[in-house]
Amino acid sequence: MSNDLLMRLGAALDAAEADGTYKHLKKIQGAIGAKIKLDGKSDITLLSSNDYLGFANHPEIVQAAKEALSVYGASTASVRFICGTQVIHEQLETELANFHGTEGALTYSSCWAANTGLFPAITGTGDVILSDELNHASLIDGIRATAKTVVRDVYKHSDLTDLEAKLKKHADAPSRLIVTDGVFSMEGDIALLDEIVALAQKYDALVVLDDSHGLGVLGKTGRGTAEHFGVMDQIDIFTGTLGKALGAGTGGFVAGPKVITETLIQKSRPHLFSNALPPSVAAAGIKSLALLKSNPETVSDLQAKANWFRNHLNELGLNPLKGDSAVVPVIVGKTATAIKLAGAMLDRGVFVTGFGFPVVPEGEARLRFQISAAHSQEQLEGAAQMLVECMEGQN
Repeated sequence: MSNDLLMRLGAALDAAEADGTYKHLKKIQGAIGAKIKLDGKSDITLLSSNDYLGFANHPEIVQAAKEALSVYGASTASVRFICGTQVIHEQLETELANFHGTEGALTYSSCWAANTGLFPAITGTGDVILSDELNHASLIDGIRATAKTVVRDVYKHSDLTDLEAKLKKHADAPSRLIVTDGVFSMEGDIALLDEIVALAQKYDALVVLDDSHGLGVLGKTGRGTAEHFGVMDQIDIFTGTLGKALGAGTGGFVAGPKVITETLIQKSRPHLFSNALPPSVAAAGIKSLALLKSNPETVSDLQAKANWFRNHLNELGLNPLKGDSAVVPVIVGKTATAIKLAGAMLDRGVFVTGFGFPVVPEGEARLRFQISAAHSQEQLEGAAQMLVECMEGQN
């Protein structure tokens, strides 16, 4: 057997280690929360998790998952259309549809699976998909997976003039889909959804919104970017995850017209060829939605903390990217700089992740702070001051 491939991969890994861009996995001992035990170090402040509402270890959610294990077992061990649909899956999908105000919803093993399974199943010859250039990789890969006869085009990030030009260009297409993240996870900004909806109505297009980082974070009751802009009833298709603000562990979904979800059951490959969600995850998702509905003050608390943290970083001269989400990035330049700063902060008790190329463009590497309702004011103040000190130590 030739070992050229293995040698090439090994050399690339050695080079990444040498230039400071190698990604080392960190070992958490225990549950996710505002404070964690990491690599043997206790009392680490966690500012790199998507646990926006502090639900990941919420006792009621954990208990719901345990009870589902007792009733339904650990797994369906099957694809749903064969023998894998349990009552609890349908209950979760009903709750997701009600939450988004749609006719139906369908769950997947992840939002990645939902996004990669959606577009190839619903588009046909001549249909046009218009995608924001900073959309999540799962949307990009899902769009790439469509048939060659589907037209794929990209509009400049949040550039409504460019989007309108492309809608005019494709005015004669059988169907037009505008695809956007609600919250752009590397930037922390939010889609101009009200203006996107207006263009969709003007040019008879459908809007597909992936609100993975907006659900539970934006809007008066945490229904996300669409609620933030008052256009919940004007979004045609929602996709999202159970594994971020909802804290259910994993799983994704598509919510929209019944004709969409039924088509996905018939044709969507990640749904047809992947096991159903573990029933414990489905139960955790149901409980998290219930907690979100009954505790809207958790959402407003999160929004206040994220806004304060962003403003405080500005006061300290750190210039985070503008936005209204709980994602607060600070640009630091080179990839190696971001990784080195993240390491320095972890050594002092704050876990924040440095992102660089190819996740973001070279020269725009960043530390991405993710705020949770579970964080205390003291933790946020300490993290901001620590960043100042670590950046001064780099100079």
